[in-house]
Amino acid sequence: MIDELHVKNVALIQEATLSPAQGLTVVTGETGAGKTALLSALKLLVGERADAHMVREGASSLSVEGRFYTPSSNDAEGVVVSRTLSADGRSRVHVDGSISSVQQLAQTVGASVDLCGQHEHQRLRVAANHRKMLDAWMGSSLSQPMEAYAQAWRAAAEAASALQAVREAGNMSSEEVDQARYVVTRIGEVNPTPGEYEELLASVPRAENAEQLMMSVSGAYQALSGDGGALDALSQAAGLLERVSGVDEDLGALAASLREASYVIEDVSRDTRAYRDDLEYSPVNLAEMQERLGELQGLMRTWGPGMEQVFEARENALQALAAYDSLDERLREAQAEVQAAEEALACAARELHDARASAAPQFAEAVSAQMGRLEMNGAALECSVVQLPRESWTAQGPDAVEFLFKPGAHMSARPLGKIASGGETSRVMLAIKVVMGSRDDVETLVFDEVDAGVGGSAARALADVLVDLSKTHQVIVVTHLAQVAVAGTCHYVVSKTGGSEPATQLELVSDTNRVREIARMLSGDVSSMSMEHARALLQERA
Repeated sequence: MIDELHVKNVALIQEATLSPAQGLTVVTGETGAGKTALLSALKLLVGERADAHMVREGASSLSVEGRFYTPSSNDAEGVVVSRTLSADGRSRVHVDGSISSVQQLAQTVGASVDLCGQHEHQRLRVAANHRKMLDAWMGSSLSQPMEAYAQAWRAAAEAASALQAVREAGNMSSEEVDQARYVVTRIGEVNPTPGEYEELLASVPRAENAEQLMMSVSGAYQALSGDGGALDALSQAAGLLERVSGVDEDLGALAASLREASYVIEDVSRDTRAYRDDLEYSPVNLAEMQERLGELQGLMRTWGPGMEQVFEARENALQALAAYDSLDERLREAQAEVQAAEEALACAARELHDARASAAPQFAEAVSAQMGRLEMNGAALECSVVQLPRESWTAQGPDAVEFLFKPGAHMSARPLGKIASGGETSRVMLAIKVVMGSRDDVETLVFDEVDAGVGGSAARALADVLVDLSKTHQVIVVTHLAQVAVAGTCHYVVSKTGGSEPATQLELVSDTNRVREIARMLSGDVSSMSMEHARALLQERA
């Protein structure tokens, strides 16, 4: 809901402030005074496209600021949004002081404001928009069948995608099948095992240098444990020191250190002997290991760079062949899943269609009743709901919804977009808005040209309908009808100053000034008779 709107340098507006009422706000003024500029400013604030030509001549930029709030919210400050547009076309948006985007503005603030001008009335002439209106009116009664249909739609799409994947797997060329079989056969001939290559890399150098290793290890063992070796020398030295340790305790400590060193050397000697005993030199084994290493390296040259890629190539080829070889069975399974999903979708579609078809006459009757209030000479609305062929279904349902306009009680109903006039379309839209009531998420409705072609008693009826609508929404209406203007909770007048640089002004009027504006709207002048008539109209609405 709009709490306040501040406009600067938009078209002929130098600066203007609008504080609409919570109920019905009317905006009046002579033709050409600048009411369109005010509406253009509001469009900018709800995220519509900006045009640099909107910047007032001579100004470097325009700005529009607004405060929006929800009556049911505890946030008394509301949300403050601003949008600036420079003369070179650069646009900036801020929400509560933080940088935002035009898209975010449209999704947040724009979603709460419905601009029902001539362009918006044209949307009613497009049948593609009619389903959204019917669905919005149905509200929670549509939730269950719509959710069931949406789930079935997704399941059917997934099943169709899976079937397509199976079919694509069956589209392998003979060359691709042969290549996959070659990969499996060639790698299978070598039959590598995980970790085998790394083990060979460590083992082959030892086998290749077995003689040198044997000589070195044996020599080391003899030096440690042979006669006169390191262990004997340590034992002899420790014994000599122990003999005289009674004379000097420090020598006993040295002897103990030598004994500890001998334990370490014994461990090394034992490990060296074990290494020597395990070491085998076999030219046959070495040749086999070298040959095996070459085979693995050959696989890596083809599918590498490492064994990990070799194993991956084999697995991919196995999967491709499995999919190809089991194609018929998998195709039958996928087709069965598609058929089951389509049957479930058809059932959900029937329920959704039945729900819409049942609600459509009630919606049309309610709208037609409001059209009767607007004195549309017996015109009525019919709502057609037709289930489309399967190939035309969408995620929103299987139906084509279209509003048909019946100009008179004894006339045939035809597509609204083809036979209703602009004025009739605007009043049908108004009737729909009233019927929607509090069921939609829109908080503010702005009407422009809703009174086109309306006069006499129909003007009073139009005012009554707008007043009813203002009980569930904040309503702002730009009007040329005095009967509508007197119904407003607050009344703004748009006027234009003369001179070489004309400017549009916006003024909140009340009391005598409001009476004068109503009198002008009634007769084009401010005579005593028109003033008296204006007072009478205002008194009726008091």
